[in-house]
Amino acid sequence: MNEEEKRSFGDWRPNDRIDSVGWAAVFIWAGLILLAENIGYSTQFSWWDGWAVFFTGAGIIVLVEIVIRQLKPEYPSPSFWDLIFGFILLGVGLGGYTIWFWPVVLLFIGLVILLNVLRGSD
Repeated sequence: MNEEEKRSFGDWRPNDRIDSVGWAAVFIWAGLILLAENIGYSTQFSWWDGWAVFFTGAGIIVLVEIVIRQLKPEYPSPSFWDLIFGFILLGVGLGGYTIWFWPVVLLFIGLVILLNVLRGSD
């Protein structure tokens, strides 16, 4: 049984640098959002909602991490739940702005499942 098979749902990957960088980026993003709100920078934008901006950015960070994992074979491949988590974060952030977001997400998830089945992957 290889290391990837031993890993169960919710296990921390302490030696996974891309995961650590992703979490660091999310915390830095949160700090920047709070800073923008505390110094009044956010009042310059009528569309600004701190939580929406945070969740949108966090979703983008998670999805970029997934793309990097797909392109770099030295990193463990992302799980299906990583993809779902990224889209949930993005959807929470963009939820009020786009009527087409969730249908596109559901179509994309369905296509990912179908491609994994056709490739013979889990």
